[in-house]
Amino acid sequence: MAVKKGDILDEFKRHPGSCGLLVKIMAGGEGFEKVICCDHELTGEDVVAEIRTRLGRKRGRLPVAVVLDEKKLYPDSCGLRVMIMDGGAGFKEILCCGHSLTLTAMRSLDLGQGRGTTPAPGGQHGTA
Repeated sequence: MAVKKGDILDEFKRHPGSCGLLVKIMAGGEGFEKVICCDHELTGEDVVAEIRTRLGRKRGRLPVAVVLDEKKLYPDSCGLRVMIMDGGAGFKEILCCGHSLTLTAMRSLDLGQGRGTTPAPGGQHGTA
C-alpha cells in the first residue's frame, strides 16, 4: 500500500507493547511496502491522523529527527524520504521499491551556506 507526503506511521497503533516507532513521510512513497521494527511490519494500516501519546516510546540507534532518503542509495527509486520522529529502538529496515533502507540511508544535514549566493570578494553580501 502506497503512502503519501504527510502520512505518519505509528507502531503503537497496532502494537502497543513495542518501542513505538513514529515515522513521518516527507516525500515519495509510491513504492512503499513496509517498515520492519521490533519484528512487526508497519504498513499503510498504521497511518494515523495525529500523534496520540509520546509516553513509553523507546529510542535506539536512530537519532530523533533523522531523515532516511531512498534516493541517496537508489537514484532510480520513487524517492521515499522519511523522518524518524520518536521511538526506533527495534528499527531494522524500510522496504520500498524492492530496496532496503537501513541506517546507511541517513541523510546528512548540511547547515552550510543555505540559500543565496556566494559572497563577492571584498564586497558586501546579504539579502537586505
